[in-house]
Amino acid sequence: MRAVKGEMSIIIADDHPVVRAGLRQILVESGEIRRIAEACDGQDLLEKLKKNRFDIILLDITMPGRNGLEILKELRVLYPSIPVLVLSVHPEEQYALRVIRSGAAGYLTKETAPENLLEAVRRILGGKKYITQEIAEILAASLDERGGVAPHLRLSDREFETFRMIALGKSLTDIAGEMFLNVKTISTYRRRILDKMNMKSTAELVNYAVKNGLVS
Repeated sequence: MRAVKGEMSIIIADDHPVVRAGLRQILVESGEIRRIAEACDGQDLLEKLKKNRFDIILLDITMPGRNGLEILKELRVLYPSIPVLVLSVHPEEQYALRVIRSGAAGYLTKETAPENLLEAVRRILGGKKYITQEIAEILAASLDERGGVAPHLRLSDREFETFRMIALGKSLTDIAGEMFLNVKTISTYRRRILDKMNMKSTAELVNYAVKNGLVS
C-alpha cells in the first residue's frame, strides 16, 4: 500500500548525528513526513523496527559493527515490504550495483541535492525503484567483455569489503581490526579474492580497483 502524502513515516539509520539531523531537516521541511525516527547503527535499527512500523528506511552503508550490506540483507528477509533507500559517502561505482542486487530500492550519495533525496523517497514510496542515470550505466557495464560477471562482482560482501581495504593500502591487521575479525580470517579472504578474481598479487588487486573506480 502506498503511503499518503503527509502521513509517511521514515527511519534514518546513520552513525553520525550531524548527518541524521541534516536528513531530518530536509524531510521535515518537505511537509510530507508524519513521523521521523533515528537509529545510530544496525542493531539499533533492528530493535526499533520490532516496535514500530515505517514506510521507508534510509540506511547508511558504512556503520560500526555490522555493515550496511549485512543489515540490508537481513532487512529484506525480516521486513520485505519496507523499501530501503541506501545512503553512502561512496560514489555510485563503488557500491550501487551491489546494494541494488541485494534488494535496495535505491542508492544515493550523501552529497546529493535535497530535491534528489525527496524525489527518491517519493518514487520509492510510489512502489518504484530509484535508479539514477549513473547507476543505469553501471548496471549496463556490469558484465565484462566476454559477457560474464565482472570479477569484483564474484566476491561476497565480506570479501568485497576486504578487497577495497587491501586496495586502499591497509594491512591485514588493520583490516581485521576494522571488521572485528582475526587476521587469519582476513588472510583467508585475501586468498579467496585472488582466486575468484583470477589474480596473483596485491598489486593486481590495487590496479584493478583504481582502474574500475572502486576506491577513492
